[in-house]
Amino acid sequence: MKKQLTLFASTILFSIILNIGTLAAQNINANMFRLAEGFVRIAEPGQLADTLNVWGDVNAPGRYIVPRGTTAHELISYARGPVQSRGNVQNLDWSKLRVEVTISSPNPNGDDTAQSYEFRYSEPLPGDLREIELGNDYLVSLEIKRKPAFVDWLRVVSSVVGTTATAIIIIDRISE
Repeated sequence: MKKQLTLFASTILFSIILNIGTLAAQNINANMFRLAEGFVRIAEPGQLADTLNVWGDVNAPGRYIVPRGTTAHELISYARGPVQSRGNVQNLDWSKLRVEVTISSPNPNGDDTAQSYEFRYSEPLPGDLREIELGNDYLVSLEIKRKPAFVDWLRVVSSVVGTTATAIIIIDRISE
């Protein structure tokens, strides 16, 4: 009986140690890719990698360690894509939004070269943008631009008209 109890206790102890080791390994793997706020590792450890920056109107801007040969649209996808622009009152029409992607690459002589691509959401991705392989210390910035709608113009014009009318009324009352 004592031998069975010892065997049972050692089996339970072994399974507890195994579970703790498994949980610790899962916790290390879960935290391994988020190195710090705004610093994300996509490439597997030991894989050839480049370090790139993503700035602008993306959901997760920051510095990324990505596998060699990563393209610009893949990097923007790693940054969880463009931000959702929404007005206070209305949802914006995504077909009227333009996306401007600028890719800056370092040169050996010290200055950077930049390539810009602009497209609408309703248009296909420019072919050149799909083919660019990014390198170490490249900077990818994304800006979402929106054409002013009638409501935007109305807000500007109404405030100017209101201010002008108030000034006219005040001048008229003072002159009486």
